[in-house]
Amino acid sequence: MSAALEPAAVVRFKEAHSAAGGGGRVVILPDSVHTAALAAEALGCEVGAIANSLLFDAGGTPVLILTSGSHRVDTAATAERIGVPALKRATPEFVREHTGQVIGGVSPLGHPAPLPTWLDVALRRYDEIWAAAGHPAAVFSTTYDELLAMTGATEVEVD
Repeated sequence: MSAALEPAAVVRFKEAHSAAGGGGRVVILPDSVHTAALAAEALGCEVGAIANSLLFDAGGTPVLILTSGSHRVDTAATAERIGVPALKRATPEFVREHTGQVIGGVSPLGHPAPLPTWLDVALRRYDEIWAAAGHPAAVFSTTYDELLAMTGATEVEVD
C-alpha cells in the first residue's frame, strides 16, 4: 500500500501516533491476515503479543479494551471491574461512528474523539506488541508502557 493509496484511517492513525510520541513501525500485512493468529504468524510473534482493539457498547457509551490476542474478554467480569453495568459487542455502525475505523482495523489511537480505554495487563509480558493501525491490513509495533502512555488507558485484567 503506497502512501498515496493509504486509507484515510491509516493516515489519521499515523498522525495521532506521531503526536502521541509513538515509536515503532507500521507494517502492511497481506489481506488474508485477518485474525490474531494469522497476524502473529505473519509477524513472527506469539499470538498473545497481538493487541486486539475491541470496542464494546456499554449502554450507548463506547468502551475500548486493548486485549491480548491469546484470550477472550470475560465481558461480565470486565464490566464489573471497570464499573459499567454491561459490555455488549458493538455493531459495525457503532464501531465506525466512534472510531472512524472498521472492525478488524480499529487502532488504539486516531479516533474522532477520545475513548475510555482499558489495557489488558496480560500484554505486559511481551517486549514488543503489535496493534492495528486503522485498517485491517495495517499494524504497528509498540511496547506495553508506550501503549499505556499513548492511549491514557487504565490497566485491567480482562479474563
